[in-house]
Amino acid sequence: MTTTYHLAANELTVDILAALKKLYKGKKISITVEEEMDETEYLLKSEANKKMLLESIKQAENGELISVNFKKARKK
Repeated sequence: MTTTYHLAANELTVDILAALKKLYKGKKISITVEEEMDETEYLLKSEANKKMLLESIKQAENGELISVNFKKARKK
């Protein structure tokens, strides 16, 4: 079984450890801690994505927006 918790470091409490102990009672577990990357930071890592995102921001700032209507199609 795999359980993933997403939380800020200051939200880590003894209650979470107690819940893990209860959930995995008597079993060996592995705990891996990794820092989550901000979505924008992740997208900007790729030069192609960075170029596209910065161009899109520039277009939005210039009022070059595209309006999209996602209404459901009616059944006949």
